[in-house]
Amino acid sequence: QVQLVESGGGLVQVGESLRLSCAASGRTFSIYAMGWFRQAPGKEREIVATIWMTGVNPYYADSVKGRFTISRDNAKNTVYLQMNSLKPEDTAVYYCAANPVLRSRYEADYWGQGTQVAVSS
Repeated sequence: QVQLVESGGGLVQVGESLRLSCAASGRTFSIYAMGWFRQAPGKEREIVATIWMTGVNPYYADSVKGRFTISRDNAKNTVYLQMNSLKPEDTAVYYCAANPVLRSRYEADYWGQGTQVAVSS
């Protein structure tokens, strides 16, 4: 089993930044990719960014390209999501996932509990 714990969410103003962290524990050797997803009230979950643990070919949703950066620290078994120039439409619960299924919004081997991000105008 793998446990994922997110942190770093909060309430910010438009244009400000936040950095989310996702710490993995347990059978971390089984993780080959991680991702960040988000779900706003009344909306479907969407993929935000994913990264292979080798660090190559990170993927970003069009809505966050140029503003968000996903990175990982394999030594700490932690993945980060640096979010800059935040907009009200970024408001959602952000979930970390391990081994997400390619292009799937809901399928992954493991999920974190979620952390709330709210952007106020």
